[in-house]
Amino acid sequence: MANSNQSRKRARQAETRRKHNAGRRSLLRTRIKKVLKAISSGEKESAFKAFELAVPIVDKMAGKKIIHRNKAARIKSRLVKKIKLLSA
Repeated sequence: MANSNQSRKRARQAETRRKHNAGRRSLLRTRIKKVLKAISSGEKESAFKAFELAVPIVDKMAGKKIIHRNKAARIKSRLVKKIKLLSA
């Protein structure tokens, strides 16, 4: 457990940030799942619309260091690849 005043404060700040980031991460995962659900239903238009809504969230989370920027690029790349396969 934290002993000094500084370490107690840092523990409180870390907990606050953890809760905030958990909500952001949840939003990110939800948007990705919506795209995957649209892809699995086979509707290319709805999948692309869901993708367009998901991309800004993915980029924003990468910018806020919730996820790594390479992971953001990987997520977007994989989703685009799956959407393109719908038309083939």
